[in-house]
Amino acid sequence: MLGPALIATTIVLTVYGQLVVKWQVGAAGALPSSLAGRMEFLGRLVVNPWIISVFVAAAIAALSWMAAMTRYELSVAYPFVASSFVLVLLGSAVFFGEPLNISKVVGVAFIVLGLIIASRGT
Repeated sequence: MLGPALIATTIVLTVYGQLVVKWQVGAAGALPSSLAGRMEFLGRLVVNPWIISVFVAAAIAALSWMAAMTRYELSVAYPFVASSFVLVLLGSAVFFGEPLNISKVVGVAFIVLGLIIASRGT
């Protein structure tokens, strides 16, 4: 039961990171045009507590993934990481009001179908 939890932890923390980065970058505003402005902009983001939490989440996700790799072949475990695409798509629609159009839904359906096919090969 630990193996699936390790993979799920990796996925959840990865999705968390993507959504928080989008949220905080959106709140920070547009990227300045000057090099100095860009450096200041990115510097403010790097010390933002939410962005720091993303770095921590990424480190935990990496450790969780390494532990998962002790239990699974890469070719078995990695397809499940694709579920992060589904979760980020849904999260971006819910939290940021990004549109869900037919091409996105069909694309995600193919990802889910691929997960089903890949998981049957184990």
